[in-house]
Formats: sequence, structure tokens, C-alpha cells
Amino acid sequence: MSETFDVIVVGARCAGAPLAIMLARAGLSVCLLDKDGFPSDTLSTHGIQPVGVQVLERIGVLDSLLGLAPPIRRLRMAFDDAEPTTTDLETVVGAPALSVRRVALDQILVGAAAGSGAEVRTRTTVTGLLWEGRRVRGVTTAAGRLRARLVVGADGTRSSVARFVGARERHRTDNGRVFMWGYYDADPTGGEMWIGKAGDLTYLSMPTDGGLSLVAVCPSIDRRDEVRADREAVYTAGLRACPELQAGIEGAERDGPVRTMARLTGFFRPSAGPGWALVGDAGHFKDPTAGQGISDALRQSESLAAAIVGAFDADRDTLDLAMRDWWRRRDEDAWEMYWFAHDMGAAGPTSPLRREGQRRIAADPEMTAAMVRVLNHELRPSELFTPTFGLATVARSLRQGRGHRRAIAREMVDTATDELRRWRAARS
Repeated sequence: MSETFDVIVVGARCAGAPLAIMLARAGLSVCLLDKDGFPSDTLSTHGIQPVGVQVLERIGVLDSLLGLAPPIRRLRMAFDDAEPTTTDLETVVGAPALSVRRVALDQILVGAAAGSGAEVRTRTTVTGLLWEGRRVRGVTTAAGRLRARLVVGADGTRSSVARFVGARERHRTDNGRVFMWGYYDADPTGGEMWIGKAGDLTYLSMPTDGGLSLVAVCPSIDRRDEVRADREAVYTAGLRACPELQAGIEGAERDGPVRTMARLTGFFRPSAGPGWALVGDAGHFKDPTAGQGISDALRQSESLAAAIVGAFDADRDTLDLAMRDWWRRRDEDAWEMYWFAHDMGAAGPTSPLRREGQRRIAADPEMTAAMVRVLNHELRPSELFTPTFGLATVARSLRQGRGHRRAIAREMVDTATDELRRWRAARS
């Protein structure tokens, strides 16, 4: 048997469910599919930047989420020997951050999709695509065929839709860290989100749902075998290197084991073609260090929904053009942040030039606010890290870095080489 919809969305988590909500509310018939049942968890550090929180408010689920987890109104950044800075998020970017574990977040989003009129079918695996010539016209499942004018893959980094249409990864990068975190029945940050770096470790902590706090410490990827052999020992040693976090969870109980993520690969995929599109991690994935994943999924779903609705009543060539244009704008929007996140999560201790840049940002309230706006995707990294900023940072590093000038010079050359390579890649 075969059923027909306007749009089929494959993947019902934080990219697919919001897209289904917005399309259904616009009057399109939508079928939302996922191989998993809900509630179910997925590995994620689940911080949501304020720009993503604003999308959650617009689709009407924020109040439900705030009933589970407190809004995070302050961000504290502490990088190596730079003076720690704390920023009021609502003053700078107009909204708080939020952290809700995926077992709860995704369940609320799936429920909202059903409540908006989408046909939600969980525990349903897509086994292939339906084609008319070179055009996708639906999907196949064990229960039968489902036809649609447009199929959207929102099914994560291992997207089956991407595989079926042959959307290969480009501009691949390997992550520089092993991500390790646990949940504690304590609040070591006093309701704030803390991000930072100490020596070879990056760290993250914030309150989440269930009265718990997420506490993450992330060693360099070259310690992956050490983590495999004894994750508890590596995690515990990492906490000791962050005395404030260690003190904040002293005597608290941990809820469950230490979670880990490694072997993550960043990429861009072609994300539109005749009768299909990719959104969220299915089309683009970046290093998680900068905490962009969920907010990116929400922002992309909102812009994709607008593109679909705006072109849906036109002929199919117009719809295809709108999807390709959305894909181009998605890549332009993501490009600088992709490399910024990759550099932020680089393995090893902070290099001399980057450390001097951190000191300059920490010492200037306007630069600190600009850094928050970069993380919230309001400013491009290049709008903060301008040539003037770079030259001043180099000059100060050379003045103060006696004994390290060769290392600084090498870093200058490496940075310039990387920038040239990325500039060329953006035009390829």
C-alpha cells in the first residue's frame, strides 16, 4: 500500500521535529518518521544557545522545557590564565541559554509535532527511497511505501537519506578531543554555564533537568586509548585539574556512568537535490566544543521551513531552486563557525598567540560581549577576530614572549597557511 503526503521528514529529533511542527502549522501534510521510539536518549551535551532558545519559544515548547530545567542567564568563560569573565546573556543577546537532556527534549518536540498535525510514526526505519527518474518521490519502509513531493533527511550524521541520494562528505575534519561528562545532584556553577580550558583540558558545566548538573571534562584525542582503558580515572583526574568544579560536586552523587564521545568527524554534505533536502547534522556537523549543534538544528529547520512553504505551491523546478538556494545560504552561514569550532576544540594546550588573544578579550568588556555574540551566532568570528585584532595580538605576543618568539613565528605562519587553505576551500 502507498500513502501520500506533501513532505516526509526522516528523523524526529531536534532538527526533524521542529521542521515538522512548522510545516504542519503552515498547512502542509507532513509525515515524521524515526527508527527510534520516544522517549529515548542520544549522546549529546545538550546545551542550547540563546538563539536556539528563541526558536523553541516561537514553536511553542519553551514553557514545557522551562518546567523541567532552569533558564541559564549567565555565562562564565575561563581560559587558562586569562581573567575569568561572566556575562549576563539576556542583556547581551536577549535570551537565556538552556540545557535539557535529549531524552526529555526530543520527547517534547515529538509530542509537539503530533499536536501540530504532523503524522508521527516512530519505530519506523526507512529502507530506501522512491524515485521517478532522478527525482526522489518518497520512501520505503517495512510497513509500505510513503510518497511525497519532498523528502527531508533530518536523521543525523549517519543519515540514511544522505546515503541513499549519494551526498558525500566534504571539507572533513577530525575532532581534537574526547568528550567526557557526568550528571551530579549538585549545582557547582550556581546556575551559570561555565566553559573554559585549563592546560590540556577543556571543560563545560551547567544545570540541566531533573535537578542535575552536567559536568564535562575533555582531554585531547591522543588520550583516547587511555580513556578506553579507564574512563573513570581520566575523568576524575580531569576534575581535579578544575578545582572549582571539583569542589562544587564534592560529596554529590553522580547519576549514571561517565558518558564519552570520540571519533567525531566534521563535514559538509550537499544538502538539496530534486525532491530532497538534508537538515541539521545530516547535512553539516561541526566540532561540539563550541556548543552549536542543537541551536544550528533549530535555526536551520526554521529557515528551511520558510523556504519550503514559500515555494511549495510553485512548480517543481521552483521548489528545487528554493532548496538549492537554502543549501547555499546554510553553507555560507555555517562556514566560519565550522572552523572556529574546530580551532576551539584543537588538541593540546593553548598556543601562545591564542592565549594572548584570550587575555585581550577577557580584559575588554566589549570584546567579551562580542565573543558571546559569536557563540550565539549573531556575529561571524571574523567580525571579532579582525586583521587589526590579529596584528595587535601578534605584536603584544612578540613583546611579552621573549624566549618563545620562534614558536610564535611558527604559529603565525601556520595560522596564515590555514586561513589561505580555508579561503580556497570556500571557493572550491
